[in-house]
Amino acid sequence: MPTQIFVNLPVKSLERSVGFFKQLGYSFDPKFTDENATCMVVGDNIFVMLLVEPFFQTFTSKPIANARTATEAIICIALDSRAAVDSLADKALAAGGFPSSETKDYGFMYQRGYQDLDGHLWEVIHMDPDVAAPQ
Repeated sequence: MPTQIFVNLPVKSLERSVGFFKQLGYSFDPKFTDENATCMVVGDNIFVMLLVEPFFQTFTSKPIANARTATEAIICIALDSRAAVDSLADKALAAGGFPSSETKDYGFMYQRGYQDLDGHLWEVIHMDPDVAAPQ
């Protein structure tokens, strides 16, 4: 079995968050979806578990961070082109997200950021394949 990554995020409204991410083109695995959580498919082995806050709290003894006032993490998604970066970031903003940073063009990497409906930070990048290739 290949390595998989599951990012777990607390959300205030599962229905509202699913609606937001569907507008960005993501799908959801019904096998891992109920009234408390859903599994958003980001890539072949990359998933984001959206968990309503009371359910999320059962996995930790720490308080849930308010992502609108504090940074808990930045989730970065690498895409195949600058146009794909612009398309996803534009969809996020049109779906009710907020910009989280200015567009950055480093030559070898192009980057845009947005906040989802709960304030979680997302970065969308395209990196020159020659720079991104493992050494």
